[in-house]
Amino acid sequence: MEFKKIDIYTESNAVYSLTMLLSELGINGFEIHDSADFEDFLENKEMNWDYVDDDLMNLKNVKTHITCYLQDNVQGMEMFYALKGALKEIKDKDSDNFYGSLEIETGSIREEDWANNWKQYYKPFNIGNKLIIKPTWETVENVGDRKILEIDPASSFGTGQHHTTKLVMETLEEVIEGGERVLDLGCGSGILSIAALLLGAESAVMTDVFLNAVNTASENVEQNGFDKDRYTAYCGNIIDDKALREKIGVGYDIITANIVADVIIKMCPYFKGFLKEKGTVIVSGVITERLDEVLEALKENGINVQKIKEEKGWNAVLCNV
Repeated sequence: MEFKKIDIYTESNAVYSLTMLLSELGINGFEIHDSADFEDFLENKEMNWDYVDDDLMNLKNVKTHITCYLQDNVQGMEMFYALKGALKEIKDKDSDNFYGSLEIETGSIREEDWANNWKQYYKPFNIGNKLIIKPTWETVENVGDRKILEIDPASSFGTGQHHTTKLVMETLEEVIEGGERVLDLGCGSGILSIAALLLGAESAVMTDVFLNAVNTASENVEQNGFDKDRYTAYCGNIIDDKALREKIGVGYDIITANIVADVIIKMCPYFKGFLKEKGTVIVSGVITERLDEVLEALKENGINVQKIKEEKGWNAVLCNV
């Protein structure tokens, strides 16, 4: 398996926060290049100056950056888009320039090339017992009783191959009986809303903080045969946008939130307000190391955990109110 090198340029004080973000996204292998480490070496009076490693000397004038490596396949590209989205959200709110430029370099590979090359690995595949995921540029035959979900994620998270997305779709298959109103928070490509509609939900409301995701999700919903009387898409953040929360309204049967632990924790106070009595919440994108924090936040906000599904260190939590 080939890997792509990703460099993220930042400031010394922000390195720890960014490494935590990488871990949240499931990117656990990274290197830190920081000139502050060389300054720490100079100030350490107990160091032996007879031999200094070349790697340390190379830090003297380096621009602070974090290097990570992503697989050259569908999941790697999906992680890359999730990382880009998270960094853009941080940058948009960074009025003090704490995080620096947050520019991304992808080594010798152009992003445009990578964005096309990964598609060769993205083939139709089954989810649960009722769905088959099909990229829009592929064909599929002999699907049996499965419903075809066509998706072109473009630059948004949500191909269906990531463990978090897969776990939510499998859970939706368990809870949808028909006629439900679904609220999809952090919709990305719109894949969860489409899955819910195909499984029998009456309607879906989608939100995302990125306009390109909202547009992509809308296109994908319509690609699957659902017109505007079955879905609504909003751009914004429910955490700090009261007007958006009012637009979304109340009385939903199911909420899906496939994001990351920190965002889910901040969303927890608003879940009950959107749901009807005995409504369902499915949260995902939670690494095992952060699961207890998410469970505690759900409990504190009156949300009852019913089931936890885990796959390769990722968790989806089924709850009700």
